[in-house]
Amino acid sequence: MTTTPTPPAPTPPAAASTRLAGTGLRIGYGDRTIISDLDVEIPDGSFTVIVGPNACGKSTLLRALSRLLPPQHGTVLLDGREVDSYRGKEFARLVGLLPQQSIAPEGITVIDLVSRGRFPYQKMFQQWTDDDQQAVDRALHATRLTELATRRVEALSGGQRQRVWIAMALAQETPILLLDEPTTYLDLAHQLEVLQLCTELNAQGKTLVAVLHDLNQAARFSTHLIAMRSGEIIATGPPAEMLTAELVEKVFGVRSQVIPDPESGTPMVVPLAENPVDFRIVPGDTADLQAAHDN
Repeated sequence: MTTTPTPPAPTPPAAASTRLAGTGLRIGYGDRTIISDLDVEIPDGSFTVIVGPNACGKSTLLRALSRLLPPQHGTVLLDGREVDSYRGKEFARLVGLLPQQSIAPEGITVIDLVSRGRFPYQKMFQQWTDDDQQAVDRALHATRLTELATRRVEALSGGQRQRVWIAMALAQETPILLLDEPTTYLDLAHQLEVLQLCTELNAQGKTLVAVLHDLNQAARFSTHLIAMRSGEIIATGPPAEMLTAELVEKVFGVRSQVIPDPESGTPMVVPLAENPVDFRIVPGDTADLQAAHDN
């Protein structure tokens, strides 16, 4: 397949309104707290990307925003309402989620899996409608899967399978879409394909929130960045304004230069060739564990 053309440098959305936000969040698993006393706002109409080192709380925050992981303390709000106050299908018509790991039932076809995205609209005595079919058709077209609709998902390439999961989320027709590491395990061409699709969806008016590991891809495609370290938000804002060498060192422990990307003009992080990593300041749980061991 051919790689997708490089998009123009994204610009922040004009509106500064916020539909999805969290205040005073403490989030964790059992007795282990990952995030404590965190406030976050997702600009409406943005393509927001959350970046940071491993185990810093990126996916944990996304799970809380999707209400898969209830906060131990604090509140997640959607349109001014606590997310727990929504009925399941009501919330699913507003917020879609592409989880980090998705497993398709054996033998299921592309169109059957994508059609499952219409579950929030199904009623007891009225199952499938023309609106449902049109939504599925639009999702297949947007992800360039129409010609593969009758293929089994397990027979597709990794990039194609990822597009199927995105299509299922698109079939929900939600104004907000959350994606947890949508490019993980994909080669470069398929990574660019998925991110270009996200850019196109954002241009159509959807609010997207994604967790990414590649800082340069995040800077190129997003309109809004959230940089996390050890369960805290260190900086947030448009990539061109917030992404600096000082921030990269503070968040990732990597000394670098930040220069304009020669193709897109967005910030590009270039690690220094000589001794670029200072492990004494690498953030995240592994650094905390190492400090405890040394003491």
